[in-house]
Amino acid sequence: MNPELETPPSPALPPMTGRGGILGAWLRRNPVALKELRGRMRGPRAFIVLTVYVTLMSIFAILIYLIYLTTTGLTLNTTGGVIGKLIFGSVVLVEFLLVSFITPAFTAGAISGERERRTFALLRTTLLPARRLVDGKLLSALAYVALLLFVAVPLQSLAFLMGGVTIAEVLLSFELLIVAAVGFGALGIFLSAATGRTLSASILSYVSILLATVVLPLLMAVVGALLGPLTYQRPFLEALLTYLLNLFGASSPIGAAVLTEIALQQHGPALFYTQTLSNGASIPLIAPWIVFTLVYGIISLVLIRLTVHLVRRTEA
Repeated sequence: MNPELETPPSPALPPMTGRGGILGAWLRRNPVALKELRGRMRGPRAFIVLTVYVTLMSIFAILIYLIYLTTTGLTLNTTGGVIGKLIFGSVVLVEFLLVSFITPAFTAGAISGERERRTFALLRTTLLPARRLVDGKLLSALAYVALLLFVAVPLQSLAFLMGGVTIAEVLLSFELLIVAAVGFGALGIFLSAATGRTLSASILSYVSILLATVVLPLLMAVVGALLGPLTYQRPFLEALLTYLLNLFGASSPIGAAVLTEIALQQHGPALFYTQTLSNGASIPLIAPWIVFTLVYGIISLVLIRLTVHLVRRTEA
């Protein structure tokens, strides 16, 4: 055979993880996520929002510090631990509110917005599977929320300078915030696909989040205050009430944060611990942050699968 007629071997394709690592490979495989992230970060608006957010959070932390010193009349040397916990708790609470309000705003119009702009049918004519469409929309929204949470970590770390806060509290608070963001994002994108209208999806998302973050913890507190005395010296009923209160209380972001802080103060960063009943018996309990992660993880997976099913059914 003439060597000039031989077909040269085709060059090997570069590995998908060669540029940008695993995240870059995933983005190249999911053009929806790449488009959404580029659109959200293009221009000065995203950086202005970050700057204003960090500035307001810093001012809020300084005001909390000054108000506490003014009302107590004490110095940092004598109340450093209390001030550190107060600033840390206030910053985490604001971040919970941020996650509760910002995440649905990014995801409630993910699917319904495409329908309202009459681009959903065009998007579904591509070779992109429904699963990647949903994943791209959801993860691009969660990426910006995670960025907002990351830039506030230095403000939480200020509590270390004042004492009273451990590294376990910082890590667990960030874990709770991320899990809550995933759960609220999955809820928003599911309602966006189910209702077909951004306004309806937004309203239903905020109502559901309000019930989960505010109404559920208050209801559990009322139930515990009313039924607690009735179960005194009744081991079975007291243990059942304790398990139910911990399960439903830890199913709320705020309830999980409060119960986790109580567990850290009493038992340390343990995955499992025991609680003593009124008759002296002990019952095993799972750490509240684990319960919260499991509950919201299962709910998020179910909502994502339902969203994918709705998108496929719309296509059919």
